[in-house]
Amino acid sequence: MEKTLIVLKPDAIKRGLIGEVLSRFEKVGLKVVGMKMLRPTKDHYHYHYETIGKVISRRGKDVFDVTLDFMMEGPVVAVVLEGIEAAELVRKMVGATEPKSALPGTIRGDYTHISYAYANNVSNSSIANIIHASGDAEEAKLEVAHWFKEDELFDYATNAEAHTLPKKKK
Repeated sequence: MEKTLIVLKPDAIKRGLIGEVLSRFEKVGLKVVGMKMLRPTKDHYHYHYETIGKVISRRGKDVFDVTLDFMMEGPVVAVVLEGIEAAELVRKMVGATEPKSALPGTIRGDYTHISYAYANNVSNSSIANIIHASGDAEEAKLEVAHWFKEDELFDYATNAEAHTLPKKKK
């Protein structure tokens, strides 16, 4: 089974969307194997967004700084989800990074609407887009290890697995 990381951002916490967002992943058959609310340090975010995600390298220091300021506005909920091709499935469910471009039915498409232009030119702020999701399976491995210790992840069976996972061949 593949593990992936999501982080419910301060805007999701402030809007009371934790349960609603998590239930979408559970309903599709993903399993929560780790979860915690925390207020990470700037160093923690730097490692997450630059060492792993290369935000400064790809998008510039200004984007990184605005993102960091936004993430420091309040606590976040970090969650490790497990399932078949979990990283790809979660990215599809989350939708495009820019909420304006996220399709209806995705988390960002249903709960956000701000555009890059508005964030950059009008409010000079970060994109309030509810959730971070690992970009792919390799990034997920690095992010899960950064946010969670091994003993914070759990292995257990759910009733839903009998209906959401393929049966093993004999």
